Amino acid sequence: MAVASAGPAELGFVEAAPAWRLRSEQFPSKLYAPLPNRADAFHRCLFLFCCRVPPCCAGLRVFRNQLPRKNDFYSYEPPSENPPPETGESVCLQLKSGAHLCRVCGCLGPKTCSRCHKAHYCSKEHQTLDWRLGHKQACTQSEYLDRTIPDHNFLFPEFEIVIETEDEITPEVVEKENESEIIGSMGEVPEEELDSMAKHESREDKIFQKFKTKIALEPEQVLRYGRGIAPIWISGENIPQEKDIPDCPCGAKRIFEFQVMPQLLNYLKADTLGRSVDWGVVAVFTCAESCRLGIGYTEEFVWKQDITDTP
Repeated sequence: MAVASAGPAELGFVEAAPAWRLRSEQFPSKLYAPLPNRADAFHRCLFLFCCRVPPCCAGLRVFRNQLPRKNDFYSYEPPSENPPPETGESVCLQLKSGAHLCRVCGCLGPKTCSRCHKAHYCSKEHQTLDWRLGHKQACTQSEYLDRTIPDHNFLFPEFEIVIETEDEITPEVVEKENESEIIGSMGEVPEEELDSMAKHESREDKIFQKFKTKIALEPEQVLRYGRGIAPIWISGENIPQEKDIPDCPCGAKRIFEFQVMPQLLNYLKADTLGRSVDWGVVAVFTCAESCRLGIGYTEEFVWKQDITDTP
């Protein structure tokens, strides 16, 4: 889903998908962003992490990983589009490399259940949580353990992102229609009063209105992707300047790659968990050279603009 720097934005929309389609070897668009003509970035992913625990709430970090087509983790050929046999909605938490992952959070799981030695965990806390939520009853049922991961209500709900290219003409058309409606509704307002209103229209109002106009015809978009294009801001406050975006450790500048929209909050169900995670716009800036990392991860830069800054 990578795009040219001069092209239109790619819009992301949430779509429910069976659990097997969201496994890493299926390369789901959650954000899978390979670069064309870059053999070392045939597989390229961006991982955005969000803390939902007060007082941090929405503390954000983003990491980039890229691999050539031939690597030690994924098959050379594309994965099958058909579900694996006899897996149904199961989730496999083991990579080709043999790394074991925690049954609760999916992080590296070096610890194992002392009873069955098949369930892996990152910590004692997650082992205790899994024990209470079903592992106690299923511990000795090896077939069940291999196929099923319980819903611990610990992670955010998982979805796939489907992509559509934004129509570049649409925002201008919507803006003209909005202007016509406003003018029509103010037909009886004296000209002197209209002039006064125009003078008092703040930069903040204009930026917020531009944001609303831009997304008006696709209000369900949860993500805007466009490597090298300009982000759209929801507020005139807290817009980063060039000096605010640090260079990559390799020495290259960082450029805008994608932004997360406030509509995603509707799908995360954070409120039902008693949390207060919130944002207006989350903009991610990555190395302009997408520097080579071997098989490791490098941290990129996130800028959060709060929706509370809007009028």
